[in-house]
Amino acid sequence: MFSYFEHYPTFLVFMAVLIGVVVTILLTPVLIRILRAEHLGQQIRDDGPQTHLAKSGTPTMGGIVMLLAVAVASFAVGVPDPETYVLLGAVLLTGVVGLVDDISSIAHARSLGLTPPAKLVCQFLISLAFILCAVNILNVSPVIDIPFICKLDLGIFTTVIPLGDGATLSIPWLYVLFDLILLMGLSNAVNLTDGLDGLASGTVMMVMIVMAAIAFRENLLEPAIFSAAIAGACVGFLWFNSHPAEIFMGDTGSLALGQALGCLAVVTKTEFIVIIIGGLFVAEALSVMIQVAHFQRTGKRVFLMAPLHHHFEKKGWSETKVVVRFWIISGLLAALGFVVYFSSSLVVA
Repeated sequence: MFSYFEHYPTFLVFMAVLIGVVVTILLTPVLIRILRAEHLGQQIRDDGPQTHLAKSGTPTMGGIVMLLAVAVASFAVGVPDPETYVLLGAVLLTGVVGLVDDISSIAHARSLGLTPPAKLVCQFLISLAFILCAVNILNVSPVIDIPFICKLDLGIFTTVIPLGDGATLSIPWLYVLFDLILLMGLSNAVNLTDGLDGLASGTVMMVMIVMAAIAFRENLLEPAIFSAAIAGACVGFLWFNSHPAEIFMGDTGSLALGQALGCLAVVTKTEFIVIIIGGLFVAEALSVMIQVAHFQRTGKRVFLMAPLHHHFEKKGWSETKVVVRFWIISGLLAALGFVVYFSSSLVVA
């Protein structure tokens, strides 16, 4: 649609943001009306902050509109190439897993949805397929760049399987293992972060702006457009998801957005730096892991409640204060990650 502007890539990236915003703002009210009419609302944990009980019944699965907006923007603005299809495929499939989880949660009137093993198996298969496509179709090298320190070649143990007609399938086992942990970890970390009104949508928006900038600088226009579209969708969704939220993104959105972050890190070769850029998500996930491990070992809690945002709510912070301060922290970490990326690229150059 915007092929006339193909010589103005910056314009295309910003147009992706705009389309993501517009599509989400236009379609989210429609989804809210449908979900309310069908009485499809979020179930709230009984052991969570008591102030959250009033949110029970709030429409969920808003991630449907967000993912639709990303797809529309990616195809309308860019010239889809293998990177676009591989990225969208992984993210949309993860969104389907989240959608099934959301529907299961509502159908059984509980806030847990699918069993953890079932979700992990689905995420494992999607992530594995993406990594193999990245290596064999997108020609992503099985190397991890640790800024200012070294490059780790994780392709030293690689199995090459002939597929016929000269085609082969390369499986760099160590790289696959590293990226599986990264992708599944980030997907679930964003999912854990999505516990307060506007928290996940605001933080993901900031992170995706930085990922778009990195992709753009790496001359990866389609991934930059894809990332910008996600940022735009988050902005549009935040209009309805800000406190008090009219709709939640659900696992449909949060699992998919986390997967998108991991996939973009693989494509842009920022698998290590993304741990800084998405540092808030990492902290949220670590808080849960620390809480569970310490409680199982000692019977005592490290945090008043995990994930981390609930700890500060229990300490008396208002929901809005937690969200805004976490936005600030996420923005600073994303900026720090970009500084590390940019500085290291100058040193290499």
